[in-house]
Amino acid sequence: MNIANFPWLTTIILFPIAASLLLPVIPDKEGKTVRWYSLIVGLIDFALIVYAFYTGYDFSNPDLQLVESYPWVPQLGLNWSVGADGLSMPLIILTGFITTLAILAAWPVTFKPKLFYFLILAMYGGQIAVFAVQDMLLFFLVWELELVPIYFLLSIWGGKRRQYAATKFILYTAGGSLFILLSALTMGFYGDTVTFDMRSLALKDFALNFQLALYAGFLIAYAVKLPIIPLHTWLPDAHGEATAPVHMLLAGILLKMGGYALVRMNAQMLPDAHAYFAPVLVVLGVVNIIYAALTSFAQRNLKRKIAYSSISHMGFVMIGFASFTDLGLSGAVLQMVSHGLIGASLFFLVGATYDRTHTLMLDEMGGVAKRMPKIFAMFTTCSMASLALPGMSGFVAELMVFVGFATSDAYSSTFKVIVVFLMAVGVILTPIYLLSMLREIFYGKENEELVSHQALIDAEPREVFIIACLLIPIIGIGFYPKLLTQMYDATTVQLTARLRDSVPTLAQKQEETLKVSLSAPQIGN
Repeated sequence: MNIANFPWLTTIILFPIAASLLLPVIPDKEGKTVRWYSLIVGLIDFALIVYAFYTGYDFSNPDLQLVESYPWVPQLGLNWSVGADGLSMPLIILTGFITTLAILAAWPVTFKPKLFYFLILAMYGGQIAVFAVQDMLLFFLVWELELVPIYFLLSIWGGKRRQYAATKFILYTAGGSLFILLSALTMGFYGDTVTFDMRSLALKDFALNFQLALYAGFLIAYAVKLPIIPLHTWLPDAHGEATAPVHMLLAGILLKMGGYALVRMNAQMLPDAHAYFAPVLVVLGVVNIIYAALTSFAQRNLKRKIAYSSISHMGFVMIGFASFTDLGLSGAVLQMVSHGLIGASLFFLVGATYDRTHTLMLDEMGGVAKRMPKIFAMFTTCSMASLALPGMSGFVAELMVFVGFATSDAYSSTFKVIVVFLMAVGVILTPIYLLSMLREIFYGKENEELVSHQALIDAEPREVFIIACLLIPIIGIGFYPKLLTQMYDATTVQLTARLRDSVPTLAQKQEETLKVSLSAPQIGN
């Protein structure tokens, strides 16, 4: 067998889905066999992801790699078409990593374990498919199918208001998905040829007004998933009722689908419209950063506080996408991966804290650091990463977006000063509400009622292992960002050049710079 021609991405997508179908026939009443089986499947698929990219992916190539295309429904022009480039490859690896850890985090699940792990494994393949498919209709299908496991994971294993949270989630996300379908069909039938291949669609010569309409449709759909204020209210409700492993999938992967689709569809396929919408993205990003940070500061529920923190951090992603600089776009991609790791770690620790205290209200906590020193240490470290402490991945990502936008020549100096100032305000607010959260949970006087009625045991080895696995890349990227940026730099540089060509003033500057460099005397001639 020729390894170079092996269908790696198809195997990586279908393997966990196929493995999940065997769960109902596994003889297991208490869930012990099922959870080990699911963990092994997750580890195998993650190993396949790492091996496929290690052996078959060239970091210096900005184009799609590991490409596979098979006719699926020829009558509809629907193909099974998958591939990976610098935009999708880091997120596919992140998906495998976070999902495998989420399976380990789900170890205490005893209620309907077969169904629980079936949904987790099905979601595993579905989320990878979102980042890998290169056909617009197929993208819509996997985007929709991925929503089903999350709905059941929320509605069956969630908290007291789980039905409300799950219903709100499905209404928001499914409603937004209609715009994907309408925009995809409109793009596919535009012109003389009918195609849903993303690479072919990117080459179509869409009229500007047509691009603007498509961009607006896609933006509404992805604004829900990112999420962008005011289409964000489903997220705090979903996080407020979810269990720890579902938290990890929501914060670590689900939000990144919106960011990925925004740059893949809106920026890459509709660059002329992106030039018009970029200032809108910047303003929306600033609103996300400031509004969500202030709202997080006011929350007394621990899960909702971290949820609004996630919304705030995703604002940097939008600003980086709209910066028209290599550094800004690179920082936005880095922020997605960084936040996936940090968000998953914080929500896992929120779940671990709730398992011990049986409360999410900060007013009912206090002084538990003495009884749970390991959880205190891990919670503090992950919070430091979230507030962008130097040496952590969040600091590098946000700094790249800051500098990338501040040095952009696509905006006026006044606009840049205002935006950078407001971004800085958001950065200042983050440590205020996170450090305040740590103080209320771990410091101060012990809540006598909480301590007397609950066994506040410290973190067990499984929990320490999960956080250690997340902290290693967080710190590693913080000290050596090239560990990640080298994976996608070629793609983001190519995309930035194309986006700048769509802005007449920037394209003119590039031409003038090129003329000057060509006419300049060469040393040694």
